[in-house]
Amino acid sequence: FKDTSSKKISFDLLNEPSWRDDMNDQLGKKTKLAPEMYRKLIVAAYDTIKGVNKKHLIIADGNNVGNDVITGISALAVGQSCRGYTPSIISHYKASWGYKDPDSLPWIDLKNSGTGVHCGECGCFNKTPHDVFLAWFKDLLGILSENGIGFALWEFDGSFGLLNSGRNDVDYENFQGQKLDRNLLSLLQKV
Repeated sequence: FKDTSSKKISFDLLNEPSWRDDMNDQLGKKTKLAPEMYRKLIVAAYDTIKGVNKKHLIIADGNNVGNDVITGISALAVGQSCRGYTPSIISHYKASWGYKDPDSLPWIDLKNSGTGVHCGECGCFNKTPHDVFLAWFKDLLGILSENGIGFALWEFDGSFGLLNSGRNDVDYENFQGQKLDRNLLSLLQKV
């Protein structure tokens, strides 16, 4: 992505589409936002935003909670955002909520086709053993880096975070009154 606007404003159109309780089916499963409906929403938002300033950066989260590539919008100057939690048995170990594993290959293929892609969130819940988390995360960051895909840690402070994660198997460093995971910070600094 190259945002050339003077104000550096970007728009992430819809965070994790379909993660809505009112779209559950009768079995209680999350359902995808209809792809054609999502495309129409993206085109309408694109036309409105670009009508005000053609230089604003626009990003659309993949459908199905950021897991599925959005087809039919490649003609638009819209980047797409995926998630970095595969395999979820590691990233969401013992989490009270589930997470569907996406297939990362379509995102790499999309990036290689010329569409901007970034990993809008990634990380690991604090119940995964720290050494397993760090090994897995090093691999994930390597894959993203090798493919020119930037990333955002899900949260800076909290159960997936760099600070105050609540992990029982980390020797935290005191950083301005916060519990810093120095090993995670060191890993992030190498990317």
